Amino acid sequence: MEIVLKPIVTEKMTELGEKLNRFGFVVSKDANKLEIKKAIEEMYDVTVLAVNTMNYQGTAKSRYTKAGMVNGRTNSYKKAIVTLQDGDSIDFFSNI
Repeated sequence: MEIVLKPIVTEKMTELGEKLNRFGFVVSKDANKLEIKKAIEEMYDVTVLAVNTMNYQGTAKSRYTKAGMVNGRTNSYKKAIVTLQDGDSIDFFSNI
């Protein structure tokens, strides 16, 4: 089972990473905080102090097109905010 799906790289999460040493990830919906902590520590070789999780529901979207109205839904996902020990850091752009 893949626990960590992708990092969240936005302006807000970058600012949290620089100021409070917190980083965001999209994780598997059925992963718990202990599994997320273990996966992040193994993947990035850092010490995790706390894990906060949030479940996001998909939202309904509609748009008007030439062919008529198109209705759809965005995907639901689970987000984890990971707080690291002072001195530890994660660099997402090191292997670009």
